[in-house]
Amino acid sequence: MATVEAGSRSSSEFQLKNGPADGISRVRFAPNSPQFLLCSSWDSTLRLYDVQANTMRVKFLSGGPLLDCAFQDPIHVWSGGLEGQLRSADINSSTESIVGTHENAIRCVEVSQELNVVVTGSWDSTVKLWDTRTNSCTGTYTQPEKVYSMSLAGEKLVVGTASRKVWVWDLRNMGYVQQKRESSLKFQTRFLECFPNKQGFVLSSIEGRVAVEYLDPSPEVQKRKYAFKCHRVKENGIEMIYPVNAITFHKDYNTFATGGSDGLVNIWDGQHKKRLCQFHKYPTSIASLAFSNDGSTLAIASSYMHEHEKPPESIPEDAIYIRTVTDQETKPK
Repeated sequence: MATVEAGSRSSSEFQLKNGPADGISRVRFAPNSPQFLLCSSWDSTLRLYDVQANTMRVKFLSGGPLLDCAFQDPIHVWSGGLEGQLRSADINSSTESIVGTHENAIRCVEVSQELNVVVTGSWDSTVKLWDTRTNSCTGTYTQPEKVYSMSLAGEKLVVGTASRKVWVWDLRNMGYVQQKRESSLKFQTRFLECFPNKQGFVLSSIEGRVAVEYLDPSPEVQKRKYAFKCHRVKENGIEMIYPVNAITFHKDYNTFATGGSDGLVNIWDGQHKKRLCQFHKYPTSIASLAFSNDGSTLAIASSYMHEHEKPPESIPEDAIYIRTVTDQETKPK
C-alpha cells in the first residue's frame, strides 16, 4: 500500500491563499479545467480561485452562510445556504442575483449540464428544479425528510435524507419516485456521490463507514453492494470513530477519495475493495474534497466541523490544500 508518511507535506501540495474565514462547506473544480476552484463557506462568501496562480479571482458576499455551490459552466455558478436563497453568479461580470428560495436552508446544489437544470435540496424536505435558461423554478418535489446530500448520475438524481432514506428520481420524469431505499449504514447519512459510470453511488455515515451501492434493482446486481469501516483510529486501546464527511470520484479510474473528521484522506479502489493510499494527517476535519475533471488534482478542505461537545482550545484555521495526484495514488492496481 502506497502511504504517504503522516505529517509529511509533499512538494506536490500547497495551500491556497485567502482561504475562507469560517467553515468551508464545499469545494468544486470547474467542469473542464483544473485551474479554477469554487468554494462556499459559513463566512457567507462564494470564492473562485485561480489554482495555478494561487490567487482568489472573485468573491461574492451572500446574506448568510453558504452550504453548497456548483458550476453550471466555466462562467456561471450557483450557490445556496442557510437563508434558503438560490443564487446565480456570473464570474466574468462579477454580478450575482437571487433566483428563488426554499422555506428552509438549501443544503445541496447540483447542476445537470445535459438537461440544463439546477437541482436544489433543502431542509424543508423538498427538492426543486430550476431552468438555467429562464432562471425559473419548474417543479417542487417532496422528499421523506430533510435533504442532507444528493448527487447526479446522468438523468438520475439520488437524494439522501434524514432517517437514512435514499430516494432515486429520474429528472426527465419527476412524477413519481423511481426507487425508495434505506441506507445500508445504521447511522445518519453524511454524504453521497454517484459513480462517474452512473451505475451506483457511494454513501458515508457519521459513524466511520462507507457503503458502495448499485442503482440497478435486480437481485444479482444488488448482491454486489457492500459496506466497510474507515476513518477509525485506535488510541490507547480505544477505537475512535469519525464521521466521513466527503467523497469525490476520479472520473477516469472510478476510484474515490474519502475525507473524515480524523483529518485524513484515503483513496479507495471500490471495485477491488481495497485502499490505494492514505495521505498525511491534515490540521483538522476534512470538510470537502474535489478531484479535477482530468483527475490530475485533488482539492482538500481542512475545516473544523464542530463535532465535539467541547471544542479544542485552539481551532486550526480553515484551509484548502491543492495536491497533484499520481497514478500510483489513484489508479487501480
